[in-house]
Amino acid sequence: MNLYKFGKAVCSAFLKSMYRIEIQGIENVPAEGGILLCSNHINNFDPPLVGVAAPRDVHFMAKAELFSMPVLKTILPMINAFPVKRGMSDKQALRNGLGILKEGKVLGLFPEGTRSKTGELGQGLAGAGFFALKSEAAVVPCAIKGEYKRGKKITVSFGKPIDFTEMRVQKASAKDATNLIMLNIEKLLKESVS
Repeated sequence: MNLYKFGKAVCSAFLKSMYRIEIQGIENVPAEGGILLCSNHINNFDPPLVGVAAPRDVHFMAKAELFSMPVLKTILPMINAFPVKRGMSDKQALRNGLGILKEGKVLGLFPEGTRSKTGELGQGLAGAGFFALKSEAAVVPCAIKGEYKRGKKITVSFGKPIDFTEMRVQKASAKDATNLIMLNIEKLLKESVS
């Protein structure tokens, strides 16, 4: 068992012991090819939750500060995380992300860039749109709905891939592309209210 699968198993056991996890729309995640997986962000547990829910290994960007912490700097790369400097254009992180997509892997992003303090969906940053336009990856919206309180239900919903063909041809802006992603996440959030 590789470290990613082990980590996924540990996270799954922990999350399922704390919350009632429901996964919807798993059939919307393509079985192969590059995927840009974009989710809302409400809690620090969102990355492991999305990683557990997704049927394929997910590579996440993580804030660069985490890679300077003694234990995390060793563990994070082993579970497919790579650093991004927040608040600036990090060209190396963008190159890393595009490389993951071009290799036919899954790149997980939280377009808001930070956790929502209210639980409401915030504005998306242009980075998600950049990856959507500069790659041929399938763009899959994801919505996390529920409260991270013991025994409560949390739903992870995967939506159908968003068609970016027209936007790529028209050379749309990264911001416009991100706005389309956010609209699809918002739609999923409304659908997954139960």
